Amino acid sequence: MISIGIIGGSGLYDMAELADRKEEPVSTPFGEPSAAFVTGTLRGKRVAFLARHGIGHRILPSELNFRANIFGFKQLGVEYILSASAVGSLKEAYRPLDLLIPDQFFDRTKGRASTFFGRGLVAHVGFAHPFCAPLSDVAFEAAQAAGLPAAPARSPDGPPVVHKGGTYVCMEGPQFSTLAESRLYRQWGMDVIGMTNLQEAKLAREAEICYSTIALVTDYDCWHPSHDQVTVEMIVANLMQNARNAQQVIAEAVARLPFARTCECASALKHAVITRPEAVPGALKRELAPLIGKYLS
Repeated sequence: MISIGIIGGSGLYDMAELADRKEEPVSTPFGEPSAAFVTGTLRGKRVAFLARHGIGHRILPSELNFRANIFGFKQLGVEYILSASAVGSLKEAYRPLDLLIPDQFFDRTKGRASTFFGRGLVAHVGFAHPFCAPLSDVAFEAAQAAGLPAAPARSPDGPPVVHKGGTYVCMEGPQFSTLAESRLYRQWGMDVIGMTNLQEAKLAREAEICYSTIALVTDYDCWHPSHDQVTVEMIVANLMQNARNAQQVIAEAVARLPFARTCECASALKHAVITRPEAVPGALKRELAPLIGKYLS
């Protein structure tokens, strides 16, 4: 069993330090994941890596099979997921190449599948605090160990820093925001904007997996006077450096795992299943056994 999972986003398609590599094709009740999971050893720990957008970055954010990706990690035995994601900045303080470890989400997606339940089984997990706080602490400490000082410890023209806390707006995409939308998110007090992480976090909570995001700032969103035309070229120019930083941060975080899972993530389903056990279809019980087996035996 592998307890640590890594999801690589735009620009992060591999982990250079990963040794003893092996591809693990995984089939799930929800279809195929984005790619084969790559298992191996990182800083002495067994991990499973998944390229979120597939090999060669083939899958749009709205096309991602989030359920298959997270269920696949669950089948491998994963209890911690470190996710890396490219984001746009909605505040002057979050500069391109900075990292942010968010602690909240705001949902602007449209009808994406974001639960394993339904079809005769009802469950409502708590999601007031969508990220695992202890795992986010690990990620924040790892970023500092990797050489990124904690904000606001820099000069106006200083090197990238890591910020702790903030709200990630998850938008549908694949187009970037309009200027009106970007200005509105700023008025609402949002911090960064991306297209992928919300569904991962919801499904990880249902799967009782600790989940944290390392948000990699590639650009100021279009609100910024010098970034009123956000281009793919501008973003790609920062992806490579962000990917190098992310690899170091993730490796440092993996070295600090595991920890005692006393967080709410570890038992999120304990009181969440509403349907009476005898009313749950037998086929569904078998299908979701990795999630609910210990509660509906």
